Amino acid sequence: MKYVADSPDNTLKRKSLIREYGEAIIIAVLLALFIRAFVVQAFKIPSGSMKPTLLVGDHILVNKFIYGIRLPIVNKELIHIKDPKRFDIVVFQYPVDPSKDFIKRVIGLPGDTVQLRDKKVYVNDKLLEEPYAVHSDPKILPASVSPRDNMGPIVVPPNNLFVMGDNRDESYDSRFWKFVDINELRGEAFIIYWSWNQDGEFTMSPSESYIRWDRLAQLLH
Repeated sequence: MKYVADSPDNTLKRKSLIREYGEAIIIAVLLALFIRAFVVQAFKIPSGSMKPTLLVGDHILVNKFIYGIRLPIVNKELIHIKDPKRFDIVVFQYPVDPSKDFIKRVIGLPGDTVQLRDKKVYVNDKLLEEPYAVHSDPKILPASVSPRDNMGPIVVPPNNLFVMGDNRDESYDSRFWKFVDINELRGEAFIIYWSWNQDGEFTMSPSESYIRWDRLAQLLH
């Protein structure tokens, strides 16, 4: 059997094509890493601490630069853009275990005095209106038993936040481990881009489908 050898021109063309694809892949990877580090990052919701705002299986996008631009790994702020606001839904490094990311809602800002009285939240002695908050347990626990329903008053230190989950009776948050350093924020969650119901079926009905069609592209607030 005889083989036809490539001509020099064909060999050069093949090398040029391989180089072109290789450069395109490298550029795509670098661009993806840049976007993830500085622009937007995807997260999956693993627990029900933010129900009903966020459900288990929701996939969200987080704005990484809304509060400022930081160098990855060293977490040093290069450009400050704005401070977190009350009611922002934020992703942050869990203070007790920085290898984990948590998502909660900002309740107390630096300098605020936060207190819980029978499940109601007071900030600077004013009752906080919270249409997003839910309570699944009718029992009210005294402060001597748990800070879940009665706590404080406590003052939020400078450069820190007091955060809580919307599912108040099922959330492990600042009531238990106190504050989040603003420097540990990953960013602000702003949209649900995908939602998967592991208990669903293959159907177009939003209430029964694996895919929660009614939650796709839902803005968070």
